[in-house]
Amino acid sequence: MNPSPRDVSQKIISNIGQVIRGQREALRKIVAALATGGHVLLEDFPGTGKTTLAKALARSIDAQFKRLQFTPDL
Repeated sequence: MNPSPRDVSQKIISNIGQVIRGQREALRKIVAALATGGHVLLEDFPGTGKTTLAKALARSIDAQFKRLQFTPDL
């Protein structure tokens, strides 16, 4: 029997939650965007775990991770 989408998303969030603390709402939104084929732009102050979050998500779903960074002077 196949697991439900809700069970899969909860497992992904739980897996990432072992690495990332305090970003549960962001995680929920990112997984929802991923499930619906959407895109996500992570914006926040430096050092808040954006790259770590993206890497953990990629590992959790066995996906390839690539980072794209922009600076204000571009």
